[in-house]
Amino acid sequence: MDGILLINKPQGVTSHDVVDIVRRRLKMKKVGHAGSLDPLATGVLVILLGKMTKLSAKFMDFDKTYEATLTLGATTDTGDSCGKVIKEFSYEGVSEESTRKSFVSFVGAINQVPPMVSAIKYKGEPLYKLARLGIEVKRNPRVVKIYSLDLLNFSLPDISFKVRCSKGTYVRTLGEDIAKSLDCGGHISKITRVGIGPLTLQKCITVDQINENHIRSWQDI
Repeated sequence: MDGILLINKPQGVTSHDVVDIVRRRLKMKKVGHAGSLDPLATGVLVILLGKMTKLSAKFMDFDKTYEATLTLGATTDTGDSCGKVIKEFSYEGVSEESTRKSFVSFVGAINQVPPMVSAIKYKGEPLYKLARLGIEVKRNPRVVKIYSLDLLNFSLPDISFKVRCSKGTYVRTLGEDIAKSLDCGGHISKITRVGIGPLTLQKCITVDQINENHIRSWQDI
């Protein structure tokens, strides 16, 4: 079988877990994904079957759209609510107006330092494996593009937003940088990938719905 499955990844599982489920459900080995999601994250996960695995880079090049919640008051060692709290902050001086101004400053091409908890490799070793050992290495900033950044809800300590960005953008890092710009600290407590290029959450199936009837061809998407 050659094709594509669009799955709404549930929270608490890895992208590789979903790949394993697909392999077992469809009884096939050649299965991959085009862009992983953290265990905390939900949303659009592109699963590629058979010969379609060769198109992984094509899907990963698409712009991404996320809806996320930044929780002010504490930084964590992972940048999200799955990690351990490193430092606590007061968010008393943060206002909706200052938040909107901060958002404007992040739209466009920005420099972003990749987090230690990422799949980027250092001397052949993924950074997240080094992070588990308590090892931190210097990461060079990368240029990413934020096409739009919109405030969805302001209810401290939570700031919910929607962002459309280029490939390679880390929303966890974006959240941390926004918090810093507000003279505070924070972490991502909720995140959903609602779009990968033309592929939207509305087109996705759940893990429970995985079967041959939902396999699509590239032309169908």
